Amino acid sequence: MEQESPEGRQDRELGELLEELRVILPGVQVLFAFLLSVPFTTAFADVGRLQRIVYYAAFLCTAGAIALLIAPSAHHRLLRRQPPDKKEHQLELANRLTIAGTILLALAVIGVVFVASDVLFNSAVAAFFAAAIGGVFAWLWYALPLAMRRRH
Repeated sequence: MEQESPEGRQDRELGELLEELRVILPGVQVLFAFLLSVPFTTAFADVGRLQRIVYYAAFLCTAGAIALLIAPSAHHRLLRRQPPDKKEHQLELANRLTIAGTILLALAVIGVVFVASDVLFNSAVAAFFAAAIGGVFAWLWYALPLAMRRRH
């Protein structure tokens, strides 16, 4: 098997990251579109203060996630044909932006789960399910891969 050059590795890793973002972004954009429409429904007038605050936090987290998750693609377009030493920095920054974007996405989904559960049941049930889904995200998206990385 042929040894991969540093430039080849950078190109491959950046391509893989951009492909992963192509999978993530449609879901984030659909969530944002849904959250954008919620305040304009008649039922929104009945939500309480806490629900409004959590909704708005989820809305802002989704907007922030979109900004962070689209940034690597925008950088890739604006910084194309950079020398290899610059590309490594671009790759590292893109990775950090993506991780930060997934954190905001997880917070947004937790917020949406809380608001929906609070409307359907009550705040105690909502807090339980929001914490549970938060635990699922924390485990699957962060703890498990970091544990696997530590083992290898």
